[in-house]
Amino acid sequence: MALLFKHEPFTDFNDSTNCQAFESALKKVKGELGKEYPLIINGEEIYTEDKLVSVNPSNKEEVVGYVSKATKEHVDQAMEAALEAFKTWRSWTPKERADVLYKAAAIVRRRKHEFSAWLAYDAGKPWSQGDGGVAEGIDFLEYYARQMVELGQGKKVEDRANEQNSYFYQPMGPGVVIPPWNFAFAIVCGTAVAPIVAGNPVLLKPSENTPVIAYKLVEVLKEAGLPKGVLNFVPGDPAEIGDYLVDHKDTHFVNFTGSRATGTRIMERAAKVQEGQQFLKRVIAEMGGKDTIIVDNDADLDLAADAIVHSAFGFSGQKCSACSRAIIHQDVYDEVLAKAIELTKELTVGNPTEENIYMAAVINQKQFDKIKNYIEIGKQEGELAYGGQTDDSQGYFVHPTIFKDLDPKARIMQEEIFGPVVAFAKASDFDELLEIANNTEYGLTGAVISNNRRHLNRARYEFHVGNLYFNRGCTAAIVGYQPFGGFKMSGTDSKAGGPDYLQHFLEAKVVSEVY
Repeated sequence: MALLFKHEPFTDFNDSTNCQAFESALKKVKGELGKEYPLIINGEEIYTEDKLVSVNPSNKEEVVGYVSKATKEHVDQAMEAALEAFKTWRSWTPKERADVLYKAAAIVRRRKHEFSAWLAYDAGKPWSQGDGGVAEGIDFLEYYARQMVELGQGKKVEDRANEQNSYFYQPMGPGVVIPPWNFAFAIVCGTAVAPIVAGNPVLLKPSENTPVIAYKLVEVLKEAGLPKGVLNFVPGDPAEIGDYLVDHKDTHFVNFTGSRATGTRIMERAAKVQEGQQFLKRVIAEMGGKDTIIVDNDADLDLAADAIVHSAFGFSGQKCSACSRAIIHQDVYDEVLAKAIELTKELTVGNPTEENIYMAAVINQKQFDKIKNYIEIGKQEGELAYGGQTDDSQGYFVHPTIFKDLDPKARIMQEEIFGPVVAFAKASDFDELLEIANNTEYGLTGAVISNNRRHLNRARYEFHVGNLYFNRGCTAAIVGYQPFGGFKMSGTDSKAGGPDYLQHFLEAKVVSEVY
């Protein structure tokens, strides 16, 4: 009997022994800062003069690493390598491919604190957030390995007299993976290894903000026995190689996580058949959210405030699942707001490479300026209830910010901010709570805090999001437990970390034999 999947446990940083171990990992990583990293094409290291420069968001004078930038010519070389590797990688059995992922998971597990420390430097992740991201990466490796072994058995179809039928899955061919910076290990890992374990070589273009931790994953997979050419590492300037990767005639799929604007651009470009292209490209896209927590008048108000605060301000709100809208029943609005403000006052802000704090800096100057601008917009649209401070003198710090009394159609209630800003609005009854929750173009995550079973049952079907949570926050989906993906403009609802995900990278085939 197969063992049930169990997710990787999180580290308890209330234990001083774990804190000491993590501090040692930070010290180790600090000693490795400022190195140069190559492209990896067909297993070969290629250094280029033009480099991406990764900096510590909490200390922008500190360079994490210099990563070589790929050109269009490098993309062509990588695609040739992927096509060649596909000839043999596709013939590996699902179990043989899965074994590479199991080994990679074991390597990462042994070096878990080290990878979390790299996230603190490369992406500005606080300790617990980095630890959770590495645990999620381990989960993706092991979950997709198991899923591929299961899918390798095919699906049952019926036979007839003198006719035998089989239904099985086969890999598609090389594709492109374009992950985001906010989950610079977890999503990079999940989006890359899913098509790989399905038998498809990959060209991985990591975010230009967090290329170093992505390179570390490439190293791990090589150590685990992944053949050359199956994973080609091609970081670069999106303006230079982004469209080229998507448009390439040999790109069979594009696995993307990022903004709505970029995602819809990829969908449009991938739909065009290029000269020499003999298949339709698939696009798997997760494109962000404008996520709402509803608080009913019959609810645990302490739970409600806690859910809002930690969903809004975990990793500085830089999650597509982050709560940026709290819609509260008018009867409990003032009390929930007051409780949320008191909890927010307890949050610590600082540099995660130096201390264990709750929030760090946001990723870069562009995001800092964008969030600061939205705070100014919020002051015009509603009332600043708490926070609002920003400081980019050393790092890109934005303090947790709460606005109250917003109109449901206000800009900060409609547009994705991707920062530590949450807006409160009130509603008169559950009909209005649901109406406001559904009034954006996004449909990724949401939560309902209520003790009214009839209202929860209504929300189950009428709250139009891909991941809906009752009586908890709207972030922290776990692989295998809460497969992740959204409706509407939040993407293709691909449900990463779920039982249907690998089928996006496989072709189902039927063979019928008469005898």
